[in-house]
Amino acid sequence: MSVGEEVHAQEKPQQSLGTSAARNLATTTKSAPQMQEISSRWLLRMLPWVNVQGGTYRVNRRLSYAVGDGRITFVKTGDQVTVIPAELCELPALRSYEDDDVLGELARRCEQREFQPGAVLAEFGSPTDEVLLLAHGKVEKIGTGPYGDDTVLGVLADGAYFGDQALLDPDTIWEYTARAVTACTVLALPRQALDQIAERSDSLREHLEQLRSVPSQRTNKYGEKEIELAAGHTGEPDIPHTFVDYEAAPREYELSVAQTVLRVHTRVADLYNQPMNQTEQQLRLTVEALKERQEHELINNREFGLLHNCEYDQRLQPHDGVPSPDDLDELLCRRRGSKLFLAHPRAIAAFGRECNKRGLVPESIEIAGNRIPTWRGVPIFPCNKIPVSDSRTTSIICMRTGEEEQGVIGLRQSGIPDEIEPSLSVRFMGINEQAIIKYLVTAYYSAAVLVPDALGVLENVEIGRWQ
Repeated sequence: MSVGEEVHAQEKPQQSLGTSAARNLATTTKSAPQMQEISSRWLLRMLPWVNVQGGTYRVNRRLSYAVGDGRITFVKTGDQVTVIPAELCELPALRSYEDDDVLGELARRCEQREFQPGAVLAEFGSPTDEVLLLAHGKVEKIGTGPYGDDTVLGVLADGAYFGDQALLDPDTIWEYTARAVTACTVLALPRQALDQIAERSDSLREHLEQLRSVPSQRTNKYGEKEIELAAGHTGEPDIPHTFVDYEAAPREYELSVAQTVLRVHTRVADLYNQPMNQTEQQLRLTVEALKERQEHELINNREFGLLHNCEYDQRLQPHDGVPSPDDLDELLCRRRGSKLFLAHPRAIAAFGRECNKRGLVPESIEIAGNRIPTWRGVPIFPCNKIPVSDSRTTSIICMRTGEEEQGVIGLRQSGIPDEIEPSLSVRFMGINEQAIIKYLVTAYYSAAVLVPDALGVLENVEIGRWQ
């Protein structure tokens, strides 16, 4: 086509009504406002919710004598690592000791050591003459199996300590071999340093003497006071007397709150309500955002979030970094009646890669119209609220749920004023001088772990390894 013909074709008069003009007389079909932030929120859907009256839930437990089961925190300055003095109270021998000056002196006597992967930190059968505080890295506890082969008894990670029995018993020996899996930074507190400081400090000497002289309280394997029983006896022996003691100061969970003030101009509410009610759509999306924040808090809140309320002895480390079937089996065997896993979608993908390497195909089940992968019959729900660190590691949560099962429960209070859902209210706050309507949107919630073994976490799971 020549240039003249192209111009003629472009100037050809329009013979019918154009679509842009026709749209002015047409009724447009619209979708409701969409929102990318909305996720599946499986935790909110699967967690059993308990109605709390008075805004507080008290967890009564048997009296426990277990001590020193926390983690130790360190401070890093350049390549130098120091322990926070008050954190030494996590050691059983120093629990409840409160002399800051002595604790500071003990912290200064800790010796920093660096170990390469494969290095032995402690040898089985050798005298235990120091406490080792693991500031960074992973350490395997190696024992001897029933057939003489090496067996991994456990994996320790940042904040752990071992050899603490040396502070009270000078004749103790290492009952396992501690071997570095990765490069490790360790602080060592020699028993000799403790003895030297105790010679100058009356308070520390009296504290240690009291611990060594008082017979240990008989407890079960969970640290609870033993209930004296008799079984298998004959004749007329004396039946033991006993009682069940309770914690004197049980933990109380107060309901947390998430709130926002939604503002809608009266002109919008009056004139632009067809075919969709603007106020309803604004409230719907606001409530969705509030529920997303609620699930985030249930996972990450330092007071009641699941990641921060898991007991130290229920925190596991993956044996090879990546989440393997062996690691999930270890997580399951720590508790009875596990109901669900929670994992970041990328952690689920990493677990799937490990299953593919072994030729395993995890079963899946249908829940609420969705196909959910399982391991050993326990569903693995995706949860994008579980954080992924800069080093591309994350955590996998496993829990037992329900009050009757002494598991993990969600807390809320139904029947609050202007409630639109249980424990979620929308309260009209009036109209200001700028003709703006205000609504207070509020959600009350919390979570409680009834007994420690109801919740377990597999930490430092690598999600970026492909080989």
